[in-house]
Amino acid sequence: MKSFFNEFKQFAIKGNMIDMAIGIVIGTAFNNVVNTIVKEIITPPLAYFTSTVQFADMRFVIREASETAEEIALGYGALLEALIDFTIIALTIFLLIKGMNRIRSRAEDPENSKEVTPKNIELLSRIEKLMEEQNELLKKRSV
Repeated sequence: MKSFFNEFKQFAIKGNMIDMAIGIVIGTAFNNVVNTIVKEIITPPLAYFTSTVQFADMRFVIREASETAEEIALGYGALLEALIDFTIIALTIFLLIKGMNRIRSRAEDPENSKEVTPKNIELLSRIEKLMEEQNELLKKRSV
């Protein structure tokens, strides 16, 4: 039983659980931001052009409500709203990752003097150059 708790403690302390918790918290906050952007900024102009107040209210009524039966309707507006949410989230994540990759590629480029290259990347670059030189020397000897 003690090894189970030790194993769990190592799992939690190593950062896996903490990284996951941070990701969930940031994801939740990001979701709130995107929902607000969609509902308060993007949806109103779209609703104006479609002459509808809310996308979620848009539906195709198959059968009207009566005294004996409930209304049956296809709520396509909620689907449109979910697709808009998804598109905005996907676009935002794409732009965020694209920017991060651009920054990372600049930082990993040893010839770029504007960005400070991390020591491990610098050392790997030197090792790569030395290996290329060594391969050239070995090729010359075998000829």
